[in-house]
Amino acid sequence: MRKKFLSLFLSGTMLLTVFTGFTSSSSAAEPVITSGNPIFTSIFTADPSAHVWNDGRIYVYASHDIFPSRGSDLMDKYHVFSSDNMVDWVDEGEILRADDVSWGRPEGGFMWAPDAAYKDGTYYFYYPHPSGTNWNDTWRIGVATSNQPAANFTDQGYIQGLPGSNLIDPAVFRDDDGSYYLYAGGGGKSYGGKLGADMMSIDGQFKQFTELEDFHEASWVFKRGSIYYLMYSDNNPGANRMRYATSSSPLGPWVNRGVILDPVKNSETSHGSIVEYKGNWYMFYHNGEISSNGTLRSVCVDQVNFNPDGTIQKVTQTTSGVSAVGPRSPATEIKYYDLINESFTEYTQKTEYAMNASNVTIGGGAVRPGANVENMHTQGSYIQLSGINGGAGGKALITVQYSSGDTGAAFKVDSSGDTAGDGYFLSLPGTGGWGNYTGRANRLIDLNPGTNNTIKLTGGMGGANISKVTVSLKGQAPQETEYLMSGTNVTVSGGATRSGGNIENLHISGSNVQVSGINGGTGGQKTLTIIYASNDNSSTFRVNASGDSSGNGYSVTLPGTGGWGTFTGRVSRVIDLNPGSNNVIKITGGNGGANISKIIIS
Repeated sequence: MRKKFLSLFLSGTMLLTVFTGFTSSSSAAEPVITSGNPIFTSIFTADPSAHVWNDGRIYVYASHDIFPSRGSDLMDKYHVFSSDNMVDWVDEGEILRADDVSWGRPEGGFMWAPDAAYKDGTYYFYYPHPSGTNWNDTWRIGVATSNQPAANFTDQGYIQGLPGSNLIDPAVFRDDDGSYYLYAGGGGKSYGGKLGADMMSIDGQFKQFTELEDFHEASWVFKRGSIYYLMYSDNNPGANRMRYATSSSPLGPWVNRGVILDPVKNSETSHGSIVEYKGNWYMFYHNGEISSNGTLRSVCVDQVNFNPDGTIQKVTQTTSGVSAVGPRSPATEIKYYDLINESFTEYTQKTEYAMNASNVTIGGGAVRPGANVENMHTQGSYIQLSGINGGAGGKALITVQYSSGDTGAAFKVDSSGDTAGDGYFLSLPGTGGWGNYTGRANRLIDLNPGTNNTIKLTGGMGGANISKVTVSLKGQAPQETEYLMSGTNVTVSGGATRSGGNIENLHISGSNVQVSGINGGTGGQKTLTIIYASNDNSSTFRVNASGDSSGNGYSVTLPGTGGWGTFTGRVSRVIDLNPGSNNVIKITGGNGGANISKIIIS
């Protein structure tokens, strides 16, 4: 958990961009087969506790660094994440917050590193939280329960009789005989004891482990074969490392084995868990990769390897993460390499908003001396866009064009569709000057369906002047409507005849086929495709459509298909239609022959 018990604020120098130096990419043609690091990108998370339950999924219970950061005192609102392949992760949502804890600190916050356990149909969620305003001396280990692994948790109180000072970071271990053990500790003191049958009391002594080398906090216990492992963070100057010790008993004595994880990027703290899933061992940990800020951390995962004697090789921290251990599956978390490589090619439906647009308002100290918004370094400054079209709802891309003389800044982005409720982090690297509007910062956000969405950009974390905001939705796949020639809305005249489901004799001068009730959608240009057969070398038809304001119609040439029954011909022509479903299309022949089976409007 946190080893600095003080509030930290974001600053421009702390928010240097990290969106460089990564070469992985993804595309529809070449599915991503690695997780990338960090693995959770929608919110800031830390202190990951990983478990595999009976449903075959792996679940990660993490603490939540709320953005903008105020340091460890603001941490709250636990989320659970799950996967069935280690690559595609789902944010299962919030399961508990300080407001749900009746015995907790009146001011809230301080919801630090949690853990979870399962017994006899009940999931137990263990978390540290102070019971009084004097938080450092009133720590308790709270317990919430549910019949589901990631929803509907209800607080049941806290475990009685534990030390109140610095007792944080609970970890629960289930031994092979079905016994459960609780581990906790902070401020240099490490404890462990057997849990009672109710999973909310200590059966016997809550023992202090004095033999651990340089223990600081972040206990985690697991078993492999006959060896028990206790991992924890140390007091390494500048940034914690993760150490481990082994034993032949769940309560020691422990033999120190050394460092397993070096200091992580951009974070003084370190905290993790080790778990086996589908034949592989993994370490989950956090770093400050996304924010360059040690109070806004993100969960990562890398593989764990063991030596023949059971000792653990030092874990290599990677940007690629781990390989998939199953087929692709639905996910809510955007992969980090998609964020940094700006893999947004599918977001083609763009709407640009100048800063003096009618739906753009500013406040909180932001000013608009001309066409640009300035003073976004001011605490509370904001830009708000209203009436935003979210299409069918879901992911949308926001692109901010800006200039900045700071080395790095950040905005908080709030949007109507953000169910987590704490916004999105948008990094804005410096551009070398306040008048140099070459900066472009992108972030995927969530919008509700329809046109009543609101997007708010909040500053106060370094400065940037804004010239334009673009909101992009995924391009809609072309909608095609087929009209068969056998339909009741199809009429023929001028010598054209209907044989079965096809229109024939269109070689006759004046012959025509007319299709009514054509849907023109919102009107404008549409693509007409004619499916036909022809034994002539070439034919030419005239097409008239309701939306053709010129009245001249359109000419369509139909190459031969090698036979009157060979309906392999397919020609397309852009035509104009009126809005709505009362359009009429008329096809007139008489210049070479072709039999028509259907037309398509897209």
